[in-house]
Amino acid sequence: MMDASSTNSVTGFYGYLTRGIDDLECVFLSTNFMSIHFLQTALSLLRSSHNQMILLVQKLRLPVGEKWLDEYMDESSKLWEVCQILKTGISGMENYYSAGINITSSLDGHRHLSPQLSRQVIRAISGCRREAVGLEAENRALTETRIETLSLKFDEKVTIESKLNGFNGFRGVLYAMRNVSSLVLMILLYGLVYCWPESTSSENGYEDCLFFGSSLMISTARLQQRVASEISRITGRPGVLLHEFRRSKAAMDELRAELEKRCSQGIVEWESEVGIRERVENLKGCFGILRGGTENIIGQLDDFFDEIVEGRKKLLDFCSHRQGYHDFVVKTWFSGDQD
Repeated sequence: MMDASSTNSVTGFYGYLTRGIDDLECVFLSTNFMSIHFLQTALSLLRSSHNQMILLVQKLRLPVGEKWLDEYMDESSKLWEVCQILKTGISGMENYYSAGINITSSLDGHRHLSPQLSRQVIRAISGCRREAVGLEAENRALTETRIETLSLKFDEKVTIESKLNGFNGFRGVLYAMRNVSSLVLMILLYGLVYCWPESTSSENGYEDCLFFGSSLMISTARLQQRVASEISRITGRPGVLLHEFRRSKAAMDELRAELEKRCSQGIVEWESEVGIRERVENLKGCFGILRGGTENIIGQLDDFFDEIVEGRKKLLDFCSHRQGYHDFVVKTWFSGDQD
């Protein structure tokens, strides 16, 4: 777990983000590409980074009513909107995994597999496959109509350190957070909603970025390049990259092939047939993990919506309190001056 005390300064916050990205890269390297565990870790990083930035902002002695608050509000609004897209996209997964669970449920009440039952299960697999195609088509339309307008990309390189030191370093914090959020959100969109290949081909060159906190940009660029490299290895149209989603489709195909092979053999006790039993158990496991992971991520997103609202409220209250205190001091000073 990362040390939250490191967010007491701008430098500490850069280090916090860098360790978070490095930890995410370690998960990336040690799990299946776009696994639920990796995406859950990415979402946790996004949430914790946002929460720690809110804590840091309250320690930076920022001027009341200045542009920094507008800049944060704009960024948090974009964060909210992208997370809404994520939730819409992943919520569509429910129809798919429900149809998949029904496939295995249709076998639970039958010890013997007849040609008629085999054909029934094959039809259920075809129906589930159609759900998958429909899900990806809807998610593709969702990304095409709503993501492009949000400009989820890395900022142009900023080489003037004084720009990043604006508002006691807040501008640099927001710049770093914006880049980390853009990468993490794109990863989540690729995994949970839809991956469009043209969005993965940008070159950023952050290795040459020498401003304060540049190690963060190097770590961020390295992870982005690893993700892009994996995507480039995928043959055909990428679509939804979630590992458990793609694995469940492969497991359905394996069961279908086994059933089609057995159809001509008359009635069999499928639980004693190793080939069928293993494929049914594998499919159950795939859809069980997919369901649990999907529900967990939706729950995390709902919690994050609450945290974004609370963060905005905290900063507005923080500014209102500061302004009220400032007005009190000024009033007191002028009153004393008149006595």
